[in-house]
Amino acid sequence: MAAAPAGGLSGARERDAGSGRPRWAGGRGAYSRITQVAVHLPAGRQSAQAVEETLREHSPSLRVPAGLVRRLFGLEERLVAPEGELPSDLAARAVDLLLDRAGVEPGQIDLLLFAAVSADVQEPANGHVVAAKTGLTCPVFDISNACNSVLNALEVADAFIRGGRYRRIVIACGELGTRFSRWSLSSQDDLRTAIASVTGGDMGAALLVEASTEPGITASVFLANSQGWPAATLFNPHQVQNKPLGLHIDPARLLASFHDLDIQAGQWLKEQGVNPNELGLVCVHQPSVPFVRTFCERMGIDVNTVVPTFAHTGNVSAATLPLQLARALDEGRLRRGTRVALFGLASGASVGVMLIDW
Repeated sequence: MAAAPAGGLSGARERDAGSGRPRWAGGRGAYSRITQVAVHLPAGRQSAQAVEETLREHSPSLRVPAGLVRRLFGLEERLVAPEGELPSDLAARAVDLLLDRAGVEPGQIDLLLFAAVSADVQEPANGHVVAAKTGLTCPVFDISNACNSVLNALEVADAFIRGGRYRRIVIACGELGTRFSRWSLSSQDDLRTAIASVTGGDMGAALLVEASTEPGITASVFLANSQGWPAATLFNPHQVQNKPLGLHIDPARLLASFHDLDIQAGQWLKEQGVNPNELGLVCVHQPSVPFVRTFCERMGIDVNTVVPTFAHTGNVSAATLPLQLARALDEGRLRRGTRVALFGLASGASVGVMLIDW
């Protein structure tokens, strides 16, 4: 039997003209709430020491100091999926676990949003691949905004549910960050722009967002500095010629691309009357341990309110925020009524802040 949406929202269903699919009627003006989260963590691990040894093996002309990755990023180990695993496989495992925990059948999902940096295919939408692997028969589409993909998917799901378009939406994410690693380097400058690429991790995540009579997702803001896009790039080799393969990150340029965005985000929080240190939980995108520490200092946030994940997973891109929610649930830090702030930061550059009541 399907689980009722949070808050017991009731209403009739009608058919969409032209599609024949059920459309949620009477839900306009309703709230949206995240009612379940699930993650799939591959069993494979690669230590920071093993990462450095691989770099030395593939780039013998370069000097890679021992402990470099741990010192720069705070990485102990990263998650590694089995060879042949695809982003859709990781996402599908998370979706299966999500539906099982929620007591919801695949046929009772109204929309699937695939949101990730990684992808199986450029055409069709990767959401189709995940739906086929999980038995979902609903409409699907992909949302892509680097590491803010899941946060933007939550924004879209909230708008759809508030507008009465859908009642129950699944957001799926499958990240294979280890596949973006650059190993064969020829200069110290190559090492400077490649070192962050070897900290990516693999995992799947899924969120269930449902209509509710009680507030769940309460407010959000998204900011961008698009002039900063060249600071971190992963070019499509089928479309862009004569560009380097793999993930390229200019650390100083990337940091500069966020200039003033965090200040604007802090100002928005003040306008909402929100002090992050008075919330029950703060989730922050985690590209490194030092970055989280610096971000919290700039925002005036107690770093102890953040669930640490990076050191033993690596940078799992858009799956980072769902992972923190899942960890907080397991640790008893997240329960019904907990007020949460989600801080998303992505290359581009873009910043998102979302306030939710769990």
